[in-house]
Amino acid sequence: MDSSRFAPPPDRHFGRPGGGMGGMGLQRGQPGERPKNMKGTLLRLWRLTEGHRKGLGWIMLLSVLASASSVLSPLIIGRAINAIDSGGYALKIILLMLAIYLGDWLVRFMQQFSMASISQKIILHIRMALFSAMKKLPLAFFDRRQHGELMSRLTNDVDNISSTISDSLSQLLVFTFTILGILGIMLFLSPALTCVALAMVILIFILTKAVTKRTGRLFKAQQAALGRLNGQIEESVSGLSVVKAFCREGEMLKQFEEKNRELCEVATRALIVSGFLMPITNVINNLGYMSIAVVSGIMAAEGLISVGLISSFLLYSRQFSRPFVEIANIYNNFQTAVAGAERIFEILDEAPEPEDGPDALPLEAPRGRIEFENVSFGYSKGKPVLEGFSLSVPEGTRVAIVGPTGAGKTTIINLLTRFYDVDSGRILLDGRDLREYRLRDLRRAFGAVLQDASLFDASVRENIAYGRQDAPFEQVRAAAATAGADSFIRRLPDGYDTVLSQGGAALSQGERQLLTIARAVLVDAPILILDEATSSVDTMTERRIRLAMLEMTKGRTSFIIAHRLSTIRDSDLIVFIRDGRIAEKGSHDELMELNGLYAEMYKTQSGMGE
Repeated sequence: MDSSRFAPPPDRHFGRPGGGMGGMGLQRGQPGERPKNMKGTLLRLWRLTEGHRKGLGWIMLLSVLASASSVLSPLIIGRAINAIDSGGYALKIILLMLAIYLGDWLVRFMQQFSMASISQKIILHIRMALFSAMKKLPLAFFDRRQHGELMSRLTNDVDNISSTISDSLSQLLVFTFTILGILGIMLFLSPALTCVALAMVILIFILTKAVTKRTGRLFKAQQAALGRLNGQIEESVSGLSVVKAFCREGEMLKQFEEKNRELCEVATRALIVSGFLMPITNVINNLGYMSIAVVSGIMAAEGLISVGLISSFLLYSRQFSRPFVEIANIYNNFQTAVAGAERIFEILDEAPEPEDGPDALPLEAPRGRIEFENVSFGYSKGKPVLEGFSLSVPEGTRVAIVGPTGAGKTTIINLLTRFYDVDSGRILLDGRDLREYRLRDLRRAFGAVLQDASLFDASVRENIAYGRQDAPFEQVRAAAATAGADSFIRRLPDGYDTVLSQGGAALSQGERQLLTIARAVLVDAPILILDEATSSVDTMTERRIRLAMLEMTKGRTSFIIAHRLSTIRDSDLIVFIRDGRIAEKGSHDELMELNGLYAEMYKTQSGMGE
């Protein structure tokens, strides 16, 4: 089967949602949506990366070494001061400090290098797992969700996880070991001064928690406002021709200004509140520094501690509070990443298309006899699109399905190709239920030309040969000639080697449709589906396509959906659908003689009814 997927059925009462500006994600350090179950999601994320965590033990060791300089340097500086104070030489101690700082640079470089390699391998695995899961999902899943939102999960959410693993995780390890090491040495040097330092840290912790609770709500509101602005931008850019045609530039600018101002206001509030944290933290740090200086000065005056110990402890007090603030920021990043991981797991938890059962039958040479037996189906529960639909199509029959918009025409095609399964009844191919066949074999039995021409970022030749990649060039060109596309293809800059970008945006809609018809011709499938194949071409091209359709459908079971009734006059059977049921069926002449719904529609289109 031609690998293009069916467009959303026009008989649905809702359109396929568009995407948003998925690439515009959260800023680092700003909490977005809070995770529902952080612990459970982290455990799932850990299990998902099983087999791809080689080297994390090495990262742990490097983190311990990276924290060593922060832990040891104040102690060594204090020893140097004591040595100088006692009239000794501190050259060896100074050289030791230089060695520690040099080693710290080397260790941190190795840590970042290793972490980048490991994190990208993990992200590669996560992205592959997500994309692999998405390609197995049924079409109904994509009909229920915005394309831009799904793209955001593949890009934004995965990138947030990547940044958290590569940056925040390594920093968290270093800060954790630094806090533990500094606390241990501070207790060893002076338990009394340690209590003073801890009091300041507790104040900073309480302040940070209060501020981040407030900023969490504000930044979430900011992201919501940003999402609305992105949607406005996406709609304005994609629909700019319509905006200009209806002279709505002023209204478009007004809506953009309103959403932009809304984003500006909420972002300003968020930044002002979050901006309180660092200055107040600095004030508390300075108060703690002053308190330690006063207490240690009193202790030194009484001969309880040395000058070097005071210097070491003052340095430790500066270093001790900083990791707590950084960990608070890292926690925000973890919240964003875990929330993104939860969105990824939502896709991984979706039920895929039903797999072939152990007794699934191969479909090697289908003849094309189709039977719909009392089929009922609805996209939403309680809202049937087809009800009690029954139709028998002998092999080799050219069937045209017509009717008003929303009658259920494309739904019939979606059920026939098992993009959806029937709610009740059954569809038979060559006397067997479609669900008895292997799904891959079943879909290969169909060649499709759809209303929305789907072209890929590849050459014209590769696009035509999408369903038969091993087809020689002569067959590709013959298929294009049959579809009436050869002449315009040869006029392209590189002919059949011309690369089509942005879905063939440089081509007209009619030219893109001709390429998809050539693709279906080349597939040479026993059953053909032509869903509004001539909807986007001019009258002369339609005439050529009609002749091509007569040739390509000869001897094949064919289902033709068309609003232009002139293209289906030669069909063996015309079925008029209304409200999900067959209202009329027969040949063109029979239906015209019946003078019913079909005849009325045909006369209206041809001008005979005027």
